[in-house]
Amino acid sequence: MNGGGGVGAGKISLRLQYYVLLAGVGAVLLVGCLKYMPAAAVVAAGYGSWGSGLAVASRAAEPEASPVVIFNFGDSNSDTGGMAAASGLNIALPEGRTYFRRPTGRLSDGRLVIDFICESLGTPHLSPYLKALGSDFSNGANFAIGGSTATPGGSPFSLDVQLHQFLYFRTRSFELLNKGERTPIDREGFRNAIYAIDIGHNDLSAYLHLPYDQVLAKIPAIVGHIKFGMETLYAHGARKFWIHGTGALGCLPQKLSIPRDDDSDLDANGCLNKYNDVAKAFNEKLAETCNQLRQRMADAAIVFTDLYPIKYDLVANHTKYGVERPLMACCGNGGPPHNYNHFKMCMSGEMQLCDMDAKFISWDGIHLTEFANAIVASKLLTGDYSKPRVRIASLVNSTAPHDG
Repeated sequence: MNGGGGVGAGKISLRLQYYVLLAGVGAVLLVGCLKYMPAAAVVAAGYGSWGSGLAVASRAAEPEASPVVIFNFGDSNSDTGGMAAASGLNIALPEGRTYFRRPTGRLSDGRLVIDFICESLGTPHLSPYLKALGSDFSNGANFAIGGSTATPGGSPFSLDVQLHQFLYFRTRSFELLNKGERTPIDREGFRNAIYAIDIGHNDLSAYLHLPYDQVLAKIPAIVGHIKFGMETLYAHGARKFWIHGTGALGCLPQKLSIPRDDDSDLDANGCLNKYNDVAKAFNEKLAETCNQLRQRMADAAIVFTDLYPIKYDLVANHTKYGVERPLMACCGNGGPPHNYNHFKMCMSGEMQLCDMDAKFISWDGIHLTEFANAIVASKLLTGDYSKPRVRIASLVNSTAPHDG
């Protein structure tokens, strides 16, 4: 139900599933920083659309700002193709088999929650910042990369790296605007944009093999990195924040497939209490931090949305949604009860795939299906799970902070 990576059978499985996937990305990052990033940044800034041969035409008046601009930071929960672009990973079907009918780099069979949010606001799906071809940054950019952490150095594209990418994008845009050239987003667009953050799941997963009290002790530092990210964005003009908490980690087929001595930690719905308690503690700390920042940043709207009750409800009341096996992955290996194998995961040559019309919550044991993402998004968009209790749509034309 949450993004990017997690603990396998202890530290070894964590490395096999999480860091092995990112090993190649590390090399891409190193080479990219030295050679390719400037070119990609030029494309992102607008040269790819207008070209250097149109110097006179490019000095026209700034375009009207997009009615809705979103800058998103996160991991695979909201990665719309960044990991694939960064690593040159050719993801194949069945990824993207539902809505898109083709793989898009999303780790799901279709749309993610961020896609449904964009649709609800009448703005196109966000283009990945690192996607050089076919991107449109007129309504924002998606800096989320699968496997990313809030903790610096925890992954090649941790939150601090994503923030630096955004600041480069912003600075370069302003440089072009100062020269009278057009950019995908103007100053007003940056000023009125919604800044969404959905990260921290991989940080928690990396520590879940530790005793419960030791995992709890890690939470303040993880949240502290998210807080620093929000402060950095605020210092550079951001005034509208949409922050997501994590979901029910203890209900993920991936976590449930980890060997354990007995089932004493399982709750009435078959989920692991310890992992879910960690998720709730993380959300509580993140909500508290957002409240503190709300007091300090009096001119900003800071909305925290708790995804835990939404995602846990999918499992606890699965029959209401027509789901027969709430703890089983649609795409994986091994069959019931979880259809998850750390060494034969979805997209492997031995994957076992559910029928197209089957209703599953988990796509690959870690990430949600489009079916589940649609339900999560529909509840998230009501504002009922947000603090303060507002809808993201209300942030679009908001000029004053929401009290909470």
